[in-house]
Amino acid sequence: MFTNCKKVLIPLSKYRRYSDTKSVLQIIEKGQIGQKVFVKGWIKSIRKQKTGTFLDFNDGSTMQNLQLVILHSLDTKISVGSSVSATGVLQKSPKGQNEITADKVKLVGECDLAKGYPFAPRKSYEPKYIREYLHLRPRTRKFASLLRIRHAATLAIHQYLDKNGYFNIHTPIITSNDCEGAGEIFKVMPDNEQLKKSMVKENQPLDSAYFDGKAYLTVSGQLHLEAAAHSLNKVYCFGPTFRAENSRSRLHLSEFYMLELEQAFMEKLDDLLDIVEDLVKNVTTVLLQNNQGDIEMCRGKKLDDSWVNKEFVRIQHSEALDILTNKLNKVVKPNVGISKEHELALTEYFENVPVFVTNWPLEEKPFYMKGISNNKVAAFDLLAPNIGEIAGGSLRENDYDQLKSKISSSNPHLEWYLDLRKFGSVPTGGFGLGFERYIQFILGIDSIKDCIPFPRWPHNCSL
Repeated sequence: MFTNCKKVLIPLSKYRRYSDTKSVLQIIEKGQIGQKVFVKGWIKSIRKQKTGTFLDFNDGSTMQNLQLVILHSLDTKISVGSSVSATGVLQKSPKGQNEITADKVKLVGECDLAKGYPFAPRKSYEPKYIREYLHLRPRTRKFASLLRIRHAATLAIHQYLDKNGYFNIHTPIITSNDCEGAGEIFKVMPDNEQLKKSMVKENQPLDSAYFDGKAYLTVSGQLHLEAAAHSLNKVYCFGPTFRAENSRSRLHLSEFYMLELEQAFMEKLDDLLDIVEDLVKNVTTVLLQNNQGDIEMCRGKKLDDSWVNKEFVRIQHSEALDILTNKLNKVVKPNVGISKEHELALTEYFENVPVFVTNWPLEEKPFYMKGISNNKVAAFDLLAPNIGEIAGGSLRENDYDQLKSKISSSNPHLEWYLDLRKFGSVPTGGFGLGFERYIQFILGIDSIKDCIPFPRWPHNCSL
C-alpha cells in the first residue's frame, strides 16, 4: 500500500498571505527600480546634508544597510536606534546601489540615547563591555552577523544530515543518567515547597521525590540516540546540553549546543572520522558560499579556508605524545592527559590543519567506548587551530559482558542501556560536536561567550 509513496512539496504561497513589506535583503538583491516599497526596521545612522537627510536602515535580514533618502523634514524624535516604517520609491544611488527616496517615515519606537542606551553611534566597544548588555547585544552589527551565521550553520547541518539519510531525534533535557561520568551535572528538582512535601514518600529524600529518583540536566543525548539507532540506523540530535563545571575560561559555558550523531553497523573508527570530516568541511563550504559578508564582519578579515581542501591529520594518541615530548619539548604529565596547551601545539605543528587524535588510553575516556588492544579505546578527539577540541567520539562497546563490568561500578542505573546489547545488538559509533566551539573556530572569536545569544557561566545567569 505504501511502497510507492513520494514526498509532495506544496508551495507555501498556496497557504501564506504575504504583506506588502519587503525585507532589506530582498530590496538590495531583487528590488525593481521605480517600484514603490514599504519597509520596517531600525535606524543605524543619520547624516544631515544640504540636499536632504540620509538614514542607514536595517531590518536584520542582512548585514548591508539600506539607505533612505529624506527630502522633507524628519520627525525630531527619530534617532539612531529608533524603529521606523517607511514608504518610498526604489532608486539607484550615484554609487549604483539601491536606495529608497522616502515620502513617508513613521516613528514606531523611540530610542532616546540620553536615557541610557549603551551603544553610541559610530563607536566601537570591547566584547566584554557589550556582554554586559545581553538583551541589547543583538543590535550591534557584529553580533547580528554572528546570529545570522548561527542560523545558517544550523540549517546547513540539518540539510547535510537529511541528505545523507539521518533522522533528527529529540532526546530529553531531563535525564536520570550522567552519560560522561564526570559528575559535572545540574540536579533537577521542583522549586515549590508545598509540591515537594506533597510528593515526598517515606524515607525518600526531597531531591528524589518528584521523579522517584534523582534527575539531572543532560550532559549528552548519546545514550538515548543509541536506543534510536538500534531501530533507525542513522540518527542525530542537536540541542542544549549542560555542564556544571566551575570554569569561566574563553572555551567553557554552563549551557551550550551540541550536535550528536549515532550510526548503527559502524565497525571502523576511520569510517566515523570520514563522516565528521565531511560534515565540517561541507557546512563550512556552505557558509563561505552564502555568508561571506557576515563572516568577514565577525572576523574583521577573510577566513583562511585553505584547510577545507586538505585532508585532516590523523594520528594515534601515542604518536601525539611522541610529537609533544620529542619534537615540541612539551611536558606531558602521566595520568593527566593532553592539555589545552598541547592541543593547540599539535594543530600548530600540523600547519593549522584540524587534527584527529585516536586510540586513547582506556582510563581517560568514558565507560561506553569500545575497548581495543593494549588498554586503549577506539575513540577520537578532533582538534581545531586556536581552539583545541571541538568534537569527540568513539565506537561504542557492544560486548554485553564488557559493558556490564564497566557499568556496574560507574552507573548502576543503566540496565536499559545493557538491553540494547541483549536484543538485536549491532556495532555502533558516534560523536558530539560542540556547536559554539565550531563557531569560534570558523569566526576567530576569542571567547565562546560571544558565540551564543544568551551565555550562561558560573556566577552569570542575569536574564
